[in-house]
Amino acid sequence: MVLARGEVARPAAGRRGRAPRTGNATRLALMALPVAFFGVFFAYPVAAIVGRGLRDGGRWQFGRIGEVLSRPDVLDVLWFTTWQALASTALTLLVALPGAYVTARYDFPGKRLLRAVVTVPFVLPTVVVGTAFLALLGRGGLLDETFGIRLDTTVWAILLAHVFFNYAVVVRTVGGLWAQLDPRQEEAARVLGAGRFAAWRTVTLPALAPSLAAAALMVFLFTFTSFGVVQILGGPGFATLEVEIYRQTAQLLDLRTAAVLTLVQFAAVGAVLGVHAWTVRRREGALTLVDPASTARRPRGVRQWALLGGVLTTVALLVLVPLGVLVERSLSTPDGYGFDYYRALGSLDASGGAFLVPPVHAVGNSLQYALAATAIAVVVGGLAAAALARRPGPEGRERGAGRLVRGFDALLMLPLGVSAVTVGFGFLITLDEPPLDLRASWILVPLAQALVGVPFVVRTMLPVLRAVDGRLREAAAVLGASPLRVWREVDLPLVRRALLIAAGFAFAVSLGEFGATVFIARPDNPTLPVAVARLLGRPGELNYGQAMALSTILMVVCAGALLLLERIRLRTTNGSTGEF
Repeated sequence: MVLARGEVARPAAGRRGRAPRTGNATRLALMALPVAFFGVFFAYPVAAIVGRGLRDGGRWQFGRIGEVLSRPDVLDVLWFTTWQALASTALTLLVALPGAYVTARYDFPGKRLLRAVVTVPFVLPTVVVGTAFLALLGRGGLLDETFGIRLDTTVWAILLAHVFFNYAVVVRTVGGLWAQLDPRQEEAARVLGAGRFAAWRTVTLPALAPSLAAAALMVFLFTFTSFGVVQILGGPGFATLEVEIYRQTAQLLDLRTAAVLTLVQFAAVGAVLGVHAWTVRRREGALTLVDPASTARRPRGVRQWALLGGVLTTVALLVLVPLGVLVERSLSTPDGYGFDYYRALGSLDASGGAFLVPPVHAVGNSLQYALAATAIAVVVGGLAAAALARRPGPEGRERGAGRLVRGFDALLMLPLGVSAVTVGFGFLITLDEPPLDLRASWILVPLAQALVGVPFVVRTMLPVLRAVDGRLREAAAVLGASPLRVWREVDLPLVRRALLIAAGFAFAVSLGEFGATVFIARPDNPTLPVAVARLLGRPGELNYGQAMALSTILMVVCAGALLLLERIRLRTTNGSTGEF
């Protein structure tokens, strides 16, 4: 038999002769568990909340949507949510773009450490971010003691905290692509007579536009759905959609309003994710990139060194000072600096009745929950990434296959934007009957945390899996290897480091999940974010100090996980996808 070039001979029978499963069949098999997981633990609880809010006597009451959206208080929440997200996005881009340029184009001692430092805020729980800025800007904070200025319960505290939290999104998304753009194109424009700014505007900016749009959309998404930061810093005067959903469900038990706000947030998040997916596809197909190592050089001249110094100063003031003040407040006691607040964490009496167990137990609870959530997220996210990376068979060229993949990818990203408060409350009202009576089970918290961890696993592993040569899998299958053995012998050695990084990100975000956990964490098993929020909600200097101490512990654990990730992360970039 004569084979065309590139064709692979496939025996017809026997264990060694079994043809490998077609691309679409394998993809559907890989998608089964992730789809079931998201259907049961995401779609079902959210749909149940919406259904209870919009149904009356078994009939849908869609007129309630107009009633709720016409209320002045709801319109105020929608307006504040939108404009603060736009302002936070614009301010983040303004502050972070110089940092993206410096990390992309300059080579200097400590560059790797700088990348790790600016990424620490992104993996910190929002409760810690809010607590850090409360220690800096709030009553008795650094600014209050030094200059008599208080910014807590003002929009400026919220905006600054959002810039702090999202600085790394811009630096690593835009900077990752900027480092791969050939600088000789801009230099050629300047040789032809264009000024420095004109060359950048006409050559570099159009190439960066998709990356800038993607970063802006991600920042907008995170700030539009902000919860912990606004809950702690905003006071009673400011509320995003997420905070208002929490108030309506946990405090007022108004499921009608909560359901309508959930639908509004769902629609907004869906639109943002759709635009983000479009920008990513544009970025992946429209650019010619070079090795980032060839584009970075040591700063030269006063102007470049001044820019580097300005970026380092910005990072110090924006990132290091709030975290440093958080640590300082955890050590500052009425009798001077010491570890009194840390020791008080081990005493049940010191909690003033806020806990059924000593607050320090939250550390062990959080670690156990986060490890279980990481295991779930890695399994579900790994299967989902493998399905998305699978090359289609001949029948996969049909238009329906592409729509299925895009819809599946969007489903995986929805937990990043859909109200975690809604998911948590939905867990309570849906997972209460056999065979899914989980309200008394410890697994409920890791399941909620894993929903947030899965998107990070997928986005981390997907570029690496797509880079694996599919012919290696086909050759192993032709030789008789089962799908499990193909994964173990072919994929796993190539994606092992990406898998470790994905697990690290899943662990960090699971450790800090707050929106859903605040509903479902049992009083005798609080997590660290829930314990911090509970302490901040009670008056007294001791409670405040213990909140600072717990936040510091949580910060150290998350930062340690991130530094470990930086140590083992892939040396090669993820192409133009901008994933980090």
